[in-house]
Amino acid sequence: MENVHLAGEEEDLYSGYNDYNPTFDSEELENDVGFQQAVRTSHGRRPPMTAKFPGTAIGARPLASSFGARIPLASSMGRPMTGAVQDGAARPMTAVRAAGYTSSLTRGSTFDPLGQSKGPAPSLEAKNEDTPEEKIKILEKKVNDLIEESCMAQSIGALQLALEKAKEAGRKERALVRQREQSGNADHINLDLTYSVLLNLANQYANNEMYPEALNSYQVIVKNKMFSNAGRLKVNMANIYVKQKNYPKAIKFYRMALDQISNAHKEMRIKIMQNIGVVFVRMGQYSDAITSFEHIMSESPNIKTGFNLILCYYAIGDRERMKKAFQKLISVPLGIDDEDKYIPSNDDTDSSMVIEAIKNDKLHQMERDLKVLAEKYIMTAAKLIAPAIETSFATGFDWCVDMVKNSQYVELANDLEINKAITYLRQKDFNQAVETLKTFEKKDSRVKSAAATNLSFLYFLEKDYDQADRYADLAMTADRYNPAALINKGNTVFVKQDYEKAAEFYKEALRNDSSCTEALYNLGLTYKKLNRLEEALDCFLKLHAILRNSAQVMYQLANLYELLEDPQQAIEWLIQVLSVTHTDPQALAKLGELYDGEGDKSQAFQYYYESFRYFPSNIDVIEWLGAYYIETQFCEKAIQYFERATLIQPTQVKWQLMVASCYRRSGNYQKALETYKDIHRKFPENVECLRFLVRLCTDMGLKEVQDYATKLKKAEKMKEIKEQRVKSGREGSARGRRESREGSAGSAAGVSTPVLTSPKKASIMGIPFIHHTES
Repeated sequence: MENVHLAGEEEDLYSGYNDYNPTFDSEELENDVGFQQAVRTSHGRRPPMTAKFPGTAIGARPLASSFGARIPLASSMGRPMTGAVQDGAARPMTAVRAAGYTSSLTRGSTFDPLGQSKGPAPSLEAKNEDTPEEKIKILEKKVNDLIEESCMAQSIGALQLALEKAKEAGRKERALVRQREQSGNADHINLDLTYSVLLNLANQYANNEMYPEALNSYQVIVKNKMFSNAGRLKVNMANIYVKQKNYPKAIKFYRMALDQISNAHKEMRIKIMQNIGVVFVRMGQYSDAITSFEHIMSESPNIKTGFNLILCYYAIGDRERMKKAFQKLISVPLGIDDEDKYIPSNDDTDSSMVIEAIKNDKLHQMERDLKVLAEKYIMTAAKLIAPAIETSFATGFDWCVDMVKNSQYVELANDLEINKAITYLRQKDFNQAVETLKTFEKKDSRVKSAAATNLSFLYFLEKDYDQADRYADLAMTADRYNPAALINKGNTVFVKQDYEKAAEFYKEALRNDSSCTEALYNLGLTYKKLNRLEEALDCFLKLHAILRNSAQVMYQLANLYELLEDPQQAIEWLIQVLSVTHTDPQALAKLGELYDGEGDKSQAFQYYYESFRYFPSNIDVIEWLGAYYIETQFCEKAIQYFERATLIQPTQVKWQLMVASCYRRSGNYQKALETYKDIHRKFPENVECLRFLVRLCTDMGLKEVQDYATKLKKAEKMKEIKEQRVKSGREGSARGRRESREGSAGSAAGVSTPVLTSPKKASIMGIPFIHHTES
C-alpha cells in the first residue's frame, strides 16, 4: 500500500500530520472572504456548503482512514482553497488546541501579547454587555463603589453626603436583587453585598443622629437569619439607646449581644461589660455596676474599669472596698516595656540609630499617653478617697502615698504630696499647706522647684512679698528653666514697681516655654505700665491667637485701643467680650461710655440699660440713665433711678435732691414739696434744700415760707462761717510748712519723704495678675 512506510526508510515517519484541510477550521471563518460574503448576502440564512465532503459539517473534524494514516484531503479532493487559507499555512490537526491563539507561526502571524507588531491586531471576542449576567456584574460594581464613596465621605466629615450615598447604594442593591430574580438566579443573591449595604446605611443614619431610622436598619439585619454573626450588631443598637437615654433598653440589648458572642472573643465581651457597668452608673444602680466592674477586674483588669470601680465604692461609701480597689488600680499592668532599652550603647552606632528612630514613634507615644492616663486616674482617685477612707484627710492621703510608694508608680508619691498641700490650700488651711511644702526643701531638684514655686505663690497671696521673693529665688535655683518660678519672681519685682526688670523675667519664662500664657499676659500688663502701648498690644494680640475665647484678653485689647485713641476698635473688641460673657455689666457700661463719647446716645442708652439690668447698683450707670431721661424730658422715668441711688448711698443728699427736682420738673409740686421737707428733716443744714422749699412755698402761697426763709438765712450764715474757718486753717498750715522748710533747709538739704498711698488706693490702682501655681 502506498501510504504505509517502513521504519528503516529515509522518509519522515510523521509526514502527513501537517496536511490540513482548512474547510474544517471554524476559527478562521472571520477571515474567510467567501464565507463572510455568503453571510452578508444571504440575509441571515445558513450559507451553502462550500466543501463537498460526505458525512461532515463545517467545524467538524475529518474522518481518519481505516489504516490510521492521515488522508491528505487538500491534495485528493480537488477543492479550491478559500482566500484566507490560501494566504497562510494550513493548520495542523492536533489533539490539544491552544486557548485563544494558534501555535503555528507559518500562517502569517506571530504571537504578540503586547500588541507591538505593526501587523493587524488579533481579533478578540467582544464582551457582550447586554447579557443579564453582565448587567448584574456592572450593577454589583456600582453598589460597591457607592458603599466606598459613602465611607470616604464619612471619613472627611461629610455626613450628609455619606448618608445620600448609602441610600443610593440601597436602591441599587434592591434593583440588583430584582434583576437576579427576573433572570432566574435568585439562588445566587450576594448576601455579603446586602449585609454591607444595610450595615453602612444604619451607620450613616446613626452618624446623622437619625436614631429611629438607624434602629430600623439594624433590626432588618438582626432579624435576618441568613446573616451570620449579626447578633453582635445589638451592641450598636444599645449604643443608640444610650444616646437616647433609654438606659433599660440599652442594658437589655447589651446583654443580648453578650449572649450571642462566644467566649473566644474575650476582649469584645469585656468591652460590652464595661458599657453595661457605665449604664448602670448613669442609672444610679451602683451595686449592679460594681458586679460588672468586679468581674472585669478579675478577668482582664484595666485602668478605666479600676477607676470606675473606685467611684462606685465611693458612691456607696464602702471604705474598705475603696482601699482594696485603689490597691487593685495601682497594680494593673500597663504592658509598657522598660525605658532602659531605649538607651543606646556607646560602641554600637547602628543600634543607636535604630533606637533613636523608634524612641518617639507612634507606639512609644501611645505608651506614654497610657502612662499619663494611668497617673491621672491614680491621682484623681487618691484625692477623691483620701478624706473618706480615714478619719481625716491628711491620714487618708498618707495611706495613699504609702501604697503608691510600694507600687510601679513610685515617682507619683512626691506629686501626691504636693497635691496634698494644694488640697490644704483649697480648704484655706494655709499653715498646713506651707508646712507640707516646706518638707520638700531637701528633695530632688524637680520636686523642690515645684514646692518652692507653690510656696512663693502662697506668700504672694498673703502679700508677704519678701518671703515670696525668697522662695521664687529658691525655685529658680533648683530649676532655672521653670517658667512658673520665673513668673512668680517677675510678680514680686512688679509689685516693687521695677517694671523693666519684671519684663525681663517674663521674657525669660517665654523663652523657656513659648506657650506660657501667664507670662505673656503679665508682660502685656508690664508694657502697659511702662506706657509702651504698641508692644503691649502686640502681646495681647498674640495671646488672643492662643486663647481665642478669653474675655480678659479681649477686654485688655479694648482698653489698649481706647488708650491709643481708636474708639471704633475698642468698641469692636468689647462686642467680642460680650459674645463670650453676655451678662458682664462692666463691659456693657464701658460700651455705653464709648458710644456716648462718639455721640451715639441711643446705642449708649441700650448698653447702659443692659448694664443696669444685670447689676443695678452701679452708681455711675444709674446717674447716666437718670440724666438721660431728664435730658429727653422724661423726668418721671428718671425718678426710679435716683431713688435706687438713694438706697445705695443714703447719706448722699444729692440723690434725694435729684428725686425732688424730677417731681418739680414734671409738675408734681405737692410730691416735690413733701420730698424737700423729708430731705430737710434728714439734712437740716442743707442750703439748697431750704432754697427750694422757700421757692415752692412762695409759689404755692403756703404759710411756712417765712419759717423756711429764717432757717435759710441761718444755714447760709453757718455755711459762710465754716468756709472761713477752713480757709484760715489752710492758710495757717501752709504758713507752718513754709516756716518748717525754711528752718530745716540747712540740715536736711536734698532729703525727701516718700508719699505713701492708702491701702485702699493701692488696691484700686493695682492690676490683676495671673499667678501661676504648679501641682
